[in-house]
Amino acid sequence: MNLTDNEKRDIVRLIEEGKDIPEKYRFLLFGDKRQVEITWNNKVNEISNLSLPFQIIEQVDEPRDEKIKLLQGSFDFASGRQNAGWTNKLIWGDNKYILSSIKNGPMRNEMDNEGGVKLIYIDPPFSVGQDYTIDVEIGDGEIFNKEPSVIENFAYRNTWNREGNSFLQMLYERLYLMKELLRDDGVLVLRIDFHWGHYVKGILDEIFGFNNFRNEIIINRTKKNVTKNTKQLALLSGVESLFVYSKSEKFFYLNTEYNLKEKRESYWRATDDSAGVSGSPTRNVKGKTFYARKGCHFKFSQERMDELYKHGKLRINENTNKVQYLVEASSTGTIDTNWTDIPGYSFSTGYPTENSTQLLERVIRACTNENDIVCDFFNGSGTTANVCENLNRKWLVTDIGKFSIHVTKKRLIDTQRKLKKDGKNWRAFELLNLGKYQRQYYIYDGISERDEVKLLDKKRKEEAFQELILEAFKADKVDGFLTIKGKKGSTFVSIGPINQSLSRNHVEEVIKECIKNNITSVDILGFEYEMGLFPSVQEDAKSQGLRLNYKQIPMDIFDDQAVKKGKVVFFDVAAIEFKPIIKKNFVSIELTDFAVFYNENNIGIDEELKNGNSKIIAEAGNIIRVSKSKEGIIKRDVLTKNWYDWIDYWSVDYDFESKPEIIKFKKNNKVEEVWTGNYIFENEWQSFRTKKNKKIDLLSSKKEIRKNKTKIAVKVVDIFGNDTMKVMEVKI
Repeated sequence: MNLTDNEKRDIVRLIEEGKDIPEKYRFLLFGDKRQVEITWNNKVNEISNLSLPFQIIEQVDEPRDEKIKLLQGSFDFASGRQNAGWTNKLIWGDNKYILSSIKNGPMRNEMDNEGGVKLIYIDPPFSVGQDYTIDVEIGDGEIFNKEPSVIENFAYRNTWNREGNSFLQMLYERLYLMKELLRDDGVLVLRIDFHWGHYVKGILDEIFGFNNFRNEIIINRTKKNVTKNTKQLALLSGVESLFVYSKSEKFFYLNTEYNLKEKRESYWRATDDSAGVSGSPTRNVKGKTFYARKGCHFKFSQERMDELYKHGKLRINENTNKVQYLVEASSTGTIDTNWTDIPGYSFSTGYPTENSTQLLERVIRACTNENDIVCDFFNGSGTTANVCENLNRKWLVTDIGKFSIHVTKKRLIDTQRKLKKDGKNWRAFELLNLGKYQRQYYIYDGISERDEVKLLDKKRKEEAFQELILEAFKADKVDGFLTIKGKKGSTFVSIGPINQSLSRNHVEEVIKECIKNNITSVDILGFEYEMGLFPSVQEDAKSQGLRLNYKQIPMDIFDDQAVKKGKVVFFDVAAIEFKPIIKKNFVSIELTDFAVFYNENNIGIDEELKNGNSKIIAEAGNIIRVSKSKEGIIKRDVLTKNWYDWIDYWSVDYDFESKPEIIKFKKNNKVEEVWTGNYIFENEWQSFRTKKNKKIDLLSSKKEIRKNKTKIAVKVVDIFGNDTMKVMEVKI
């Protein structure tokens, strides 16, 4: 140990006083061999090793298949469904547990069999405290500002403090898992801005190794107008960085050329324009000796210059007496680290922080070949998946926001329709949940014994919050149950998790406890719910004599005044009505009604709104523009004039129970398969709104049914990204 006497005395003193020892001493005392390490308050080096099963909620094979056509070999000719090969994956859930479950579960084997992960591109929400409100277009261009869900708030805003300790911890755990997923010649590209770039690079150096840092690429952020009134004149942040790291020394760039906007014509360029001094300062051409300019050196060796002259690609300029070489005409350029020639962001979907297509195309082309697997664990609007679809790359993308998943699904189907029209191939993609969520995973994963006090405090806070929810719901607290927390009239009340989705596992536990205690009616309150959870779970409860209602907890629960005034409104899952139209063996579906019970931004709006201003709110299942005149007179205009104004997307599965939902999990190092008792929704027909086409069809195409009866499932996604499904048995 190479410690000075002062350092030794300092350490002893700190130990005697019960104080923390500065981080620098760890390297001196224990000889840590890491080249670099960044630390922060409450840094935890423990990485999640959970392996949760993935649940396939939906599969999209053939984009809106009205007519069966001859498809690529991996598709079945009769049904239009993919029956072989890799299926792209769109996963909803917390990426920490998704990464851990891929790494430790059977999906890792599936990805390795397809060649492994070649590229991971991520654009994490690095602006701590950033507003993730999404603009949703209503009717003829009216904009509703949709607040992030409670789950998104927990992940992106409330969890990460502005000092960044929790943000760095979040990123550290996930980057470690991402490295584990990459194949040996794989590469990670991370987008970051100037606020956190230096910290994040330190983390990347620690995890990937300083020697595996390949480069920093500069990209456009946004173009801003700089005026004389701007306080930071000409110093506004206009760029961001892409940090490029490889898993090992085996990585190399695969494609380093890009298409130029305008073809570059041939021109002559000086041979001595390279800065700095290198090698001999002279070259001989046609018996003459030439000297490099001061502060420069020749680009080519003497041998190379002789070869260029021999082939007519070197000359002496008679006017300047300079040796020049020919730069030949080209329609492509070579990639360097300055990418400010293309936009860094796009606004095609209205999703915040949407990466531009040009940016992702350049990244993906440079780092992968066709059929390579590309992953993005902060999916956002789905640009990565969309570019992969067009460039014939396999992809897996994830996001914790349900609206993100919905936007991406629409975008991909639209792309697949275009590929289909152009006679090009595509792959099916699956929509998955990270299934069987367990509350204890979120509380105890990565928590040491010394944090038991914090856990107890957290438990007390959760119990207090549950009491607040019961108060807002006007229910009485009850004890003696595991899942039941209250009672309202003759109906018992269960409350789902605070910071995650209401899961099938939770609902099944509620049903089990109700049946055991002869309870016939229960309301389950939750902020969010797993995709595909309803209606099958309700039907299961009904068959056992239990009336189960799901009610969504509104954002207004966080408004103390709204709770005290009794103005918090809990709303039901949306309701769907449809009718089958049968002609011989062909069935089409007409959507006849869709009702929602949604509230947002409406509490105290009359008092909050300033004179002369207006705001769009959701109230009692309607989108309303609330206006206050200069005189203070309130006016309400309903924007959702028709029930279908709420619909952003709907789709049909004409044979719902044809594909059982099978989950795979590892047990004793063996992959086992179990049927969940549910079925995968196969997206056979769909209609949805886009920015270019806001019209939505209410009548599906015809589908031939070759059996006496079938169960038809209809799924509707509202303008906020919430999905609802209804199943009906139809006799042919």
